[in-house]
Amino acid sequence: MIKNISNLGDTALYCDFGNEVNKSINSQVIKYFKTIKEKKVKGINNLTPSYNKLIISYDLKQTNFNEVKKNIENLNVETSLKLNTKRIEIPVCCHERLSLDVKRLEKILNLSRDKILENFLNKEYFCYMTGFIAGMPFLGDLNENMRAQRLETPRVKVPKGSVGLTEQFANIYTFESPGGWNILGNTPVKVFDSSLEDEPNLINPGDTVTFKEISLDQYKNYNE
Repeated sequence: MIKNISNLGDTALYCDFGNEVNKSINSQVIKYFKTIKEKKVKGINNLTPSYNKLIISYDLKQTNFNEVKKNIENLNVETSLKLNTKRIEIPVCCHERLSLDVKRLEKILNLSRDKILENFLNKEYFCYMTGFIAGMPFLGDLNENMRAQRLETPRVKVPKGSVGLTEQFANIYTFESPGGWNILGNTPVKVFDSSLEDEPNLINPGDTVTFKEISLDQYKNYNE
């Protein structure tokens, strides 16, 4: 549940669910996010969920901080509400051409390439949030022996579709972008599609994701 609601600038408030990053807390964030969105609370024009926080933006012409805060505090959010989530399998090619940081990971994790891939592929991931760039999913939780810090010097360009690891998370770059995640492979799947106005994200908070390894030929011919 929400531990504290505070002011965030002139037109937003900040709902704090705690400092921990886990599925239980994140599920509460998502439930509030979905409930507020469905109920169309007066004056609210944007919702931004994260691991354990929810930022609610509002229109000062329609409402104010105290009114929005009161509405959120009185909101009937069922803790037992079942989230409408999906289980998604993402193909990923980990050929050496696309696995840009596997040698670095071998040194940091003290694991062989085969063991790193085995650990990565035999895991179900939970989408905590999307962000940084449009539709990029933050997928937890990597096992302790698979956790590595970001690159000391971020890349200026990380290829679109790159699958990266850092700390407890895996992610997928939905566009070419600067970034410092450890790149393990690349997916040919379009994870974000702006032409789909109602649901541009393939992966949304609360969804679970698994990765399936494909060959370089399968990767090259995937969309043919």
